[in-house]
Amino acid sequence: MALKRVRILVADDHEVVRRGLRSLLEAQPGWEVVAEAVNGRQAVVEALARQPDIVILDIAMPELNGLEAARQIVKALPRAEVLVHTMHYSEQMAHEVLAAGARAYVLKSDGGQDLLAAIQSLLLHKIYLTSSVSEVVVGGYLRSTAAVAAPPSASRLTSREREIIQLLAEGKANKEVANTLGISLRTVENHRANIMHKLNLKSLSDLIHYTLRNGIVAPQ
Repeated sequence: MALKRVRILVADDHEVVRRGLRSLLEAQPGWEVVAEAVNGRQAVVEALARQPDIVILDIAMPELNGLEAARQIVKALPRAEVLVHTMHYSEQMAHEVLAAGARAYVLKSDGGQDLLAAIQSLLLHKIYLTSSVSEVVVGGYLRSTAAVAAPPSASRLTSREREIIQLLAEGKANKEVANTLGISLRTVENHRANIMHKLNLKSLSDLIHYTLRNGIVAPQ
């Protein structure tokens, strides 16, 4: 019987991580890394061009984070399976990852066998949460009887607003954001006002702290 070929895309802004993942993955019979990406925007472009079976995404990447990249890839390529590979984890992050359409969540602190096991699960179209993440999710469920107001979530934002919040948090001015996304300055200003209102933020400093706290951007 011919070995099934598995086509994989790896997106991470650290070259050492990408090299390590490529070495680990291509040691598996029939598995091939068909593309690499250094940010979420490039990951979306490469996914559309290469049509991979598995997409591995870091969360905190420049220009477009892994969560938003996952949303766009899943929408465009519903047959592709997305695995989030990150150092960030929390109950809220787990919900954001699953809501984005990713079906596997593995921490960078986990061993290579966890990553391989996650991909094997995805090839069977099964969800895989690393043990640390599972414990956090279960713990949150057990605490759910305590009625505590949830903090504003980025899931309330539109896709365009999520792109803009990241670019602003990375230090881009409104005009730079408009040029990057090919939209008008007025549109960016309107989106920015909506973002601040939805997330109950008062200043750009609040916005930056929000994105760092939720792993949307990485600390410099």
